[in-house]
Amino acid sequence: MIRRSLAIALWRVVAIVCVAAGVVGMMLPVMPTVPFLLVAAWAAGRGWPRLETWLLGHPVHGESIRRWRDHGAVPRRAKWVASLMMMASALTLALSGAPLWVKVAVPGTMAVVATWLWLRPEV
Repeated sequence: MIRRSLAIALWRVVAIVCVAAGVVGMMLPVMPTVPFLLVAAWAAGRGWPRLETWLLGHPVHGESIRRWRDHGAVPRRAKWVASLMMMASALTLALSGAPLWVKVAVPGTMAVVATWLWLRPEV
């Protein structure tokens, strides 16, 4: 009983933190919103069904969350925005004084993420 209550509390904390990060992402163009809301809906589904229902029905972001859950889909516009942001970050990093291994590893990681992202369906 205590173990179940603790698990629910932890899922709720994860959901709240992710919703808060998503709200910050709505205000900061360099921080994403929907990925945090995806995690929030996932965590809420394990410990806060009411919040999960609210997120899934959200008038602005609910469709993106449902599309991801149902099909693993990412809209083409989101793919372009993410790719352009990753390219801008890689360029900024290349012009910075970061160590060479960072200038190679980070864009390499972003390239893997971009490839994965573009392989997602666009339903």
